Amino acid sequence: MAKFLTLGKYSLGVGDRFAHQAKAQLQACLLAAERGTEVIPVWNKSNREHITIGSEPASTRMAADAAVQALNWPKAYHVDADHIRLETVGRFITHSDFFTIDVADCIGKPAANADIKTFVERHPELVGRIAIPGIDQPFTIERRQVELIAAKYLLATAEAGKLYRHIVEEKGEGKFITEVSMDETDQPQSPAELLMILVALSDERIPLQTIAPKFTGRFNKGVDYAGDVVQFEKEFNEDVAVIAFAINRYGLPATLKLSVHSGSDKFSIYGPMKRALKRLDAGLHLKTAGTTWLEELIGLAEAGGEGLKLGQEIYAGALEHLDELCAPYSAVIDIDRGRLPPVAAVNAWGSEQFVSALRHDLTNKSFNPHLRQLLHVGYKIAAGMGERYISALETCEKSVAKNVTLNLYERHLKPLFNL
Repeated sequence: MAKFLTLGKYSLGVGDRFAHQAKAQLQACLLAAERGTEVIPVWNKSNREHITIGSEPASTRMAADAAVQALNWPKAYHVDADHIRLETVGRFITHSDFFTIDVADCIGKPAANADIKTFVERHPELVGRIAIPGIDQPFTIERRQVELIAAKYLLATAEAGKLYRHIVEEKGEGKFITEVSMDETDQPQSPAELLMILVALSDERIPLQTIAPKFTGRFNKGVDYAGDVVQFEKEFNEDVAVIAFAINRYGLPATLKLSVHSGSDKFSIYGPMKRALKRLDAGLHLKTAGTTWLEELIGLAEAGGEGLKLGQEIYAGALEHLDELCAPYSAVIDIDRGRLPPVAAVNAWGSEQFVSALRHDLTNKSFNPHLRQLLHVGYKIAAGMGERYISALETCEKSVAKNVTLNLYERHLKPLFNL
């Protein structure tokens, strides 16, 4: 039997749009390790981000490897081909050892009747009363409900299996970590739905190590969770319980855990997540892709001079191209255009005003979540500046790195893991 690459209990997806903050990101994990908690860094960057930046997956791997070597990181680390599909995975194969398989577009597309029938007949145990440790009340599933859930998700799980096997053909069995993403859909999955998704993925023989379900509420980019925190806590606890049940009943990897996407800056749900992880002794993968890019902007603005000027220019460009920039992210941003300051006002700001508006500090009355979300999707403007932007990052490295590290450690790792 092949020896499978495994993911640590706690892991942090650290996106890095311009591949210049790997050392600063890794420093946050080093700080956590010094306080007794191992958090494995996973550098993730999607195909869409590579296209926008004009970069190649090799740059993500090179930045991660260089950071690990420079800081003598002694533990595991990974590079994630984020939200890949069959048509986009090829460019990532050589450079990634973690693949986030995105099958959200297949959810709800009806599976073949024969496949539904086969699934139901293979799993008679899914019909009837199911008691899952950690969920207060057992639930009863009728055969018709199993058929409906299978019809909704089987095509997606089959697509995940197809992509997984394609990666195996290219990299070899056991040479990479597999995540399946089902979060970019309209409704959260019920415990019964998540259980059947996991059963179907087990049938596909995918050694699944993380799964990203849909939770209630909005996970807007770069800002706090918007929704019912009590309901989120209930769903998170139930999902952790379902995963534990599926591991024991269906032979899924013991390392399987929840993955929370758009997980950066979701301060109001870190407490509920921390309680659940402690109570159930569960693992977590938290993706924090865009928060590093925003800390770059904060670091540039704090440095003043050309750094502040660049931040102001990026805001002006983002405001001018608002519709174009927001379109790909429409489901995960919520911008009130009337709350966006005019360009002239922002151009008159000093470093402190710019940083106060952008930094995610809910106690600061100057914080503007609408400006923050716009700049979150505005990295395309910085990419268009080419070497001018990269040169500014290098010139202002000390200021930028300080903000990147403190943001990840103080605002993310400490509240999640009680450091």
